[in-house]
Amino acid sequence: MIAAIAASVTLLGAAMGTAAVTGQSGPRPEDTEVWQPVPPVVTPAPATQTPAPSDALVLFDGKNLSQWVSTKDKSPARWTVADGVLTVRKGTGNIETKQRFRNYQLHLEWRIPANITGEGQARGNSGLFLASTGDGDAGYELQIMDSFRNKTYVNGQAGSIYKQSAPLANPVRAPGEWQSYDVIWTAPVFAADGSVSSPAYVTAFLNGVLVQDHVALKGETAYIGAPAYKAHGPAPIKLQDHGDPSPPISFRSIWIRELK
Repeated sequence: MIAAIAASVTLLGAAMGTAAVTGQSGPRPEDTEVWQPVPPVVTPAPATQTPAPSDALVLFDGKNLSQWVSTKDKSPARWTVADGVLTVRKGTGNIETKQRFRNYQLHLEWRIPANITGEGQARGNSGLFLASTGDGDAGYELQIMDSFRNKTYVNGQAGSIYKQSAPLANPVRAPGEWQSYDVIWTAPVFAADGSVSSPAYVTAFLNGVLVQDHVALKGETAYIGAPAYKAHGPAPIKLQDHGDPSPPISFRSIWIRELK
């Protein structure tokens, strides 16, 4: 989901009503939630770790965060690295790659803790931003969360382009098991006047199962309201420090191959 602040609004809104929390009578988060049809559950093959090919840039090698910085101020990333695994250090903020990219193939493995708590969007929530276009949660988000027997709106479950495109299937493994994303990202192209010449496209596999099939994005991720584009060039890849109270999730084996 898209923001720590937004998460707090959502959790409070469940008890009090979103309008009461935000003090607004205009657009609400619920307006862009889609609940049907529910993607079919698919049992994926057993998890395996996928090493980087010879021409890939390794973004996380299990040893350090030398390829990453804090999104907010570009200081060294402060998440935890131990035993070959990167774990969100909640409250330290999002992290993003030092390097900027246009078109690429990305592999990333993530794990929901076995002792995960909460429900819906407040359960193991994070996000993979395929292009970070600014501070906070600006950019294009591929959702990360626990979608194993955990009901939420379908365009917000794991494998979704958040609030834009529900996944074709739900192949999520149980908490405690490793999950994998393999993504082809085609960056949007903008004309000199900032208009969109060609939209962004995403193809994504979750645990080896196709969940996004060359989907044309409508713009950057929006928690409230419609997605929209703003002109940008090559961009970092971002991982989200989400504000929900559930235990933090972990990552490993992150690598990228730049494409023309």
